[in-house]
Amino acid sequence: MKLFPRAAACLSLLLAGTPCCAAPPGAARASATREGFVRDMLWEKLVAMPEGERPPVGVALSGGGARGFAHTGVLEALNYAGFPIDRISGTSMGSVIGGFYASGMTIDRIWDFGRRTSELKLDRDFGGFSLLKLLLTEQLISPKYITQVIEDNLGGRDFSGLKTPFACVAMDFRTGEKIVFYEGPLAIAVRASVNLPGIFAPVEYRHRYLVDGGVVDFIPIDAARSIGAEWVLASVTENSVDEMPSNVLLSLLQVIDIRGSILAEGQEKGADFVVKPRAGGIKVADFERCAEAGELGRAAARESMDAARNAYILRSAGALLERI
Repeated sequence: MKLFPRAAACLSLLLAGTPCCAAPPGAARASATREGFVRDMLWEKLVAMPEGERPPVGVALSGGGARGFAHTGVLEALNYAGFPIDRISGTSMGSVIGGFYASGMTIDRIWDFGRRTSELKLDRDFGGFSLLKLLLTEQLISPKYITQVIEDNLGGRDFSGLKTPFACVAMDFRTGEKIVFYEGPLAIAVRASVNLPGIFAPVEYRHRYLVDGGVVDFIPIDAARSIGAEWVLASVTENSVDEMPSNVLLSLLQVIDIRGSILAEGQEKGADFVVKPRAGGIKVADFERCAEAGELGRAAARESMDAARNAYILRSAGALLERI
């Protein structure tokens, strides 16, 4: 859909009706009220349009391990605000949350998954026994509990049967090539996307050996565009943990996490809007803190919602003015 510069300029003036410094008392309050009224009116018209008449919205969910559960709160806030989610993409933990959402799982059920992570024993994939195996047998870990969660919720499903078009990212361990999944069996694609390199054994699929896509694409904005998104909101969780890791396994996780944060700095520029939950203090394997991360994601999205709406309204200027 073409963006008309004049239309965007007109809407920008309508949405940003800030009074000048010489305005009489109360003008700022009246301006804010008018801006809110205009935005709400335009928003109602925009979201009432079918997808083909407005730019399809994509939501790109970054990696981040347990911290990535913040995406659940972001998705909840978007749904509550009536924000259309026409496409979704994910890397690593973002692929798990995105896959759940795309399959039609309700937000309440995804929240339930986050609250039950201790019961689901996901931390055992990173526990003492796994560390001993990694050190003593020189064998990469097979993530039993993470795999079980993915199979229980996404097993037997195919990309073609999803409620929302979805893509997720992995990396070919032999070539370093970014692999974008958007067709075929869903569970193995998500399992590959969450497969931490150097820790978990590569997933073998179609003559490729696949590991976590966060190494090459921490924020899968291009993946969202590849399945038809024209306006992309990115939910990004970055590492800010400053304590030193206590063992080899946690050191490897920290290195992968830092690499993802470095990638994110450049990739954010490719998004049309970015939400950044303040979940950086939650470590990759802090699965008992998933619900906390979700709350931080919800708060960040709510704080950003008016700005996100404005950005999408401006992107849809031509279509909107045809309706006014």
